[in-house]
Amino acid sequence: MRSMLPDAAAITAALGAATSWRQVQVVPSTGSTNADLAAAARDGAAPGLVLVASEQTAGRGRRDRSWASPAGRSVAVSVLLQPRPAFPQWGWLSLLAGLAVSTALAELAPDPDRVELKWPNDVLVGGRKVCGILSEVVQRPDGACAVVGMGVNISLGEDELPVSTATSLLLEDMDTDQNRVVTTILRHFERYYARWQEAGNLRAEYEARCSSVGADLQVVVDERRNVAGRGHGVDDVGRLLVETDSGIQAFAAGDVVHARLRP
Repeated sequence: MRSMLPDAAAITAALGAATSWRQVQVVPSTGSTNADLAAAARDGAAPGLVLVASEQTAGRGRRDRSWASPAGRSVAVSVLLQPRPAFPQWGWLSLLAGLAVSTALAELAPDPDRVELKWPNDVLVGGRKVCGILSEVVQRPDGACAVVGMGVNISLGEDELPVSTATSLLLEDMDTDQNRVVTTILRHFERYYARWQEAGNLRAEYEARCSSVGADLQVVVDERRNVAGRGHGVDDVGRLLVETDSGIQAFAAGDVVHARLRP
């Protein structure tokens, strides 16, 4: 198991000439790859730009949760996009990212069945979270862009994990070569993004991969609302459909807790 740090030339060569990723940039450390790409977008950067870092000091997750990665132990990948589908469909970008990362890690894992996707975009290995994802909209004169960031725990030890429910590729005996991890994620992201651009949603692909579908679960909407039921699927805009005692309800946001993963 190697923990080779990311290299722009190696990633670009592995992606091949046919890739739609216009340029791959690698920095050893930054505050936030998403913030850097958002600034580049406002300055007129073209879609297809990829920024990779092996350390983040001021990353953010969903609901403005802070996320920082130790030097060389995690990898952050952000991509700049200008999607064709109508804006209401852009909620799919975060789900698409989770789909891409989970598919990539399953490809790299000794036991693919241990890699799961929990709605909306939590990627788990052995029931513990290995990846964080955040999508953001950037407004500019020629139309809105999107920045999608994905952070993967590569070689953190147990004592370095931010929470007990997290894990790393090293702890799961998976490949820790950051070039291979980044390249595989970008390849699957590109494939799913192309399909989404054409169809406007990825319901079939997502439901086939997502372990929340068919699972007994709870959706923690906020401090006052907690809904129990069984995952039924996702709708055309990526909302989670949950079969409850009062019928099927749709959720656009919320923390999902699977019954079998509950501490």
